[in-house]
Amino acid sequence: MNKLKKLLITATLSLSIIAVPTLAGATPYTVQKGDSYWSIAQKYGTTVANLQIANNQSGNQLFIGDTIQVPDTISQADKQLMAKLVHAEAKGEPYAGKVAVATVILNRVDHQEFPNTIRDVIYERSAGGHYAFTPVQNGQINTTYTSEDMKAVNEAIAFRGQGNGSIYFYNPKTSTSNWITTRETTITIGNHRFAK
Repeated sequence: MNKLKKLLITATLSLSIIAVPTLAGATPYTVQKGDSYWSIAQKYGTTVANLQIANNQSGNQLFIGDTIQVPDTISQADKQLMAKLVHAEAKGEPYAGKVAVATVILNRVDHQEFPNTIRDVIYERSAGGHYAFTPVQNGQINTTYTSEDMKAVNEAIAFRGQGNGSIYFYNPKTSTSNWITTRETTITIGNHRFAK
């Protein structure tokens, strides 16, 4: 009889471990009223797709009280660095323009022609020694970002890979590069033209 009890307890514990999977590098989150995959992704700086994959879901349905796993994907330091660049590049631009600047950074990380980390993309130098982003060259990246800049970064992260593929942006009124004007324009927001 004792062996049977031990077997039942072991089986129950095994099933409970299988039923509540946890990911290395993931944070458990209890679903609250009004939550969506998008709002949770934005809050934690991950993507909707990563949330769905981490929780073995293909749809968008969440239930209040359920615990889901939120994968850790982008460090707080990288998000802060992105927010600093967004602030320096898009200060005074519409919010959508700030999201688009952050999206360009992520698109470059995901693009084969650019470095594969956020830090390396932001600090990338050309063969001639020039930085890819003017605020890195002139030190403006070292300014303080706003909560709106960080919100734009988190939104870009939440929708990563769902945009129009922009990997460049410039101000056509101030740009001195003829090459950039040869790139395909994807969208214009405020004073910035985005291209691929």
